[in-house]
Amino acid sequence: MSPVDLAGYAAGALRGHRLRTGLSVLGVGIGVASVILLTSLGEGARRYVTGEFATLGSNLLIIIPGKTETQGMAPLVSTAPHDLTREDAAALLQRVPQIRRVAPIAVGTAAATAGSRSREVTVIGATHEILDIRHLKMASGRFLPPDLPDASVCVLGARVQRELFPDQNPLGRWIRIGDWRFRVIGVIEPRGTSIGMDLDEVVEIPVGTALRVFNRSGLFRVLAEVGSHSDLGTVKQSVIDVLRERHAGQEDVTLLTQDSVLETFNQILGVLTAALAGIAAISLGVAGLGIMNVMLVTVSERGREIGLLKALGATHRQVLVVFLVEAAILSTAGGCLGLLGGLGSGRVLEHLYPDFPVQAPHWAIVAALIVSCSVGLLFGILPARRAARLNPVQALMRRKA
Repeated sequence: MSPVDLAGYAAGALRGHRLRTGLSVLGVGIGVASVILLTSLGEGARRYVTGEFATLGSNLLIIIPGKTETQGMAPLVSTAPHDLTREDAAALLQRVPQIRRVAPIAVGTAAATAGSRSREVTVIGATHEILDIRHLKMASGRFLPPDLPDASVCVLGARVQRELFPDQNPLGRWIRIGDWRFRVIGVIEPRGTSIGMDLDEVVEIPVGTALRVFNRSGLFRVLAEVGSHSDLGTVKQSVIDVLRERHAGQEDVTLLTQDSVLETFNQILGVLTAALAGIAAISLGVAGLGIMNVMLVTVSERGREIGLLKALGATHRQVLVVFLVEAAILSTAGGCLGLLGGLGSGRVLEHLYPDFPVQAPHWAIVAALIVSCSVGLLFGILPARRAARLNPVQALMRRKA
């Protein structure tokens, strides 16, 4: 029997039990679709995080007050014997030649009020340099002036501007943040969420003013932009040396780079994606049990047919191959159906959430198809062996009875 005849014979046998065949194919399809969709979500999360950090630039060094031994991620709570100050930031710019610009940052929350309108906002105290470091663009007006670090002026995020000054030009108007009054001098172009912060819902004020508004002496972060990515290693050590000298010999800061943060996120999301794929693969095992059950029932019902094949000269191996081909057709058809379903579901999610890059990794597609085909063969072995071992005379007599 040629391979073409063998495939045609197996397909004809499956067509004889359309409902049973359809349910088996659907079971494998659901398993494969689950693997594709869940790994797509995991890969999408990795791409999304990578894209978010790419907006920071690869030459960025983040200086955090407080020392932690954890690599990659910033400490949730940091305690430092010395504050990180604006003077520290100025010293780094002066003493580390590879640093092109620094941006000291203070962060807090407060109620922003304009006339009868009020809302809670994130207030970022910064300097003019953060405009270039964070690649921000102005929709109107100008950014924080470089020569007035303690002025009572502010720049609004796009959504804050729409809510406090609907259908109005906010430039030159006054808003109140807490107990302080600020004159609006600019509006930032819509940017959306970046690194967990919605830049459309912030108000930016000079860093010195922010420290007074929130009654703080230390900064939240210092962002330092290095001239070349290859200089980051040297710059990190120079920054530590400068700050250790300024902080009475204590190394009480943590330095992060885009690479270290991305490496940590990639490790976490890689494990998450593999775990999701493993969970989804369980459904493939369940589908394989379904195929085995269907094939066992088929062997019982087709005893006369098996006996006739053997009586006509079919060998043990040929009967075994016939049933294995049937199982392989079920699992392969289910795998293709699941692949289409998983990729189609990913496209739907991508359409609903265009900012989230849902994309199945190539290894998941290949692995899902290979595993689905292997499941059919693996769980089809027992029924195929049972069919191949049937005695032709006994099979014919049993069916007649």
